[in-house]
Amino acid sequence: MRRKTIVIATLSLISVMLFTACQPDLSVAIKAPVEPEAVDEVVEGLSGQIQLAGSTTVQPLAEVLAEAFIAKNPDVTIEVQGGGSSVGVTAAGEGTVEIGNASRNVKDPEFEEFPELQVHTIAYDGIAIVTNPDLELPSLSIDQVKAIFAGEVTNYSEVGGPDVEIVVVSREEGSGTRAAFEELVMESGDKEAVITEDALLQQSNGQVRTTVAETPDIIGYLSFGFLDESINTVVIDSIDPTVANVKNGSYPIFRPLNMLTNGAPDDLAQAFLDFILSTDGQAIVAEDYITVNE
Repeated sequence: MRRKTIVIATLSLISVMLFTACQPDLSVAIKAPVEPEAVDEVVEGLSGQIQLAGSTTVQPLAEVLAEAFIAKNPDVTIEVQGGGSSVGVTAAGEGTVEIGNASRNVKDPEFEEFPELQVHTIAYDGIAIVTNPDLELPSLSIDQVKAIFAGEVTNYSEVGGPDVEIVVVSREEGSGTRAAFEELVMESGDKEAVITEDALLQQSNGQVRTTVAETPDIIGYLSFGFLDESINTVVIDSIDPTVANVKNGSYPIFRPLNMLTNGAPDDLAQAFLDFILSTDGQAIVAEDYITVNE
């Protein structure tokens, strides 16, 4: 029997060094992504290996997509690594992997360093403001969320909640989720703000979810794909954080999930990207994220 192979790994010390060297610049990218097109026919019977690395948000989705692609192509091996979006950009730009994963837009300095990068948007993801399940908050405005995460509001009573001190949890520097949150929330409006130095820092969406579920009086932000019943979500500007509300444009905090290649992808990587944008691939995306072809 042919063996279906998918390798799931974390990056080694080299990846950590890449992460450290690629602290995020907050400028906005101007280079447009490759326009996604629906693909109805996907090539099968392929062989070879594809390496992916980067965003821990994209990683679990990429793993499921890889398993489905390998089911159609048993002679293909796909290795999916984490490391963060900055690692994904660098790994793709330097050609150490065929595909880099990033859960944010590529920044101008990154395009300057790697001018051949191509951006393939495979999904969209909302970012929800989340609290411990025992903490109930009213609808918050973007400005109130910004003030909380900047440490300017330190008691929930200041925003209509209970009279308890606020505990903030955030992703670490270099995280695509953090970069998107900073761009969409902390840099919004007339006055930019930075996340408080008192925030608890976590290395993945999964760790944020666990921390929020287990820590009283805590507030954080989390990818839609990691929401479950262990935490509460906060209504923003009277809009619930749902896929439907992202699609109709009413929920404001969302971002692209991107796969990056250094120039045009090779034939096998292109076949994998085609599968992701196919009806079958986007059906997998739709289980947790927002499709690009609707």
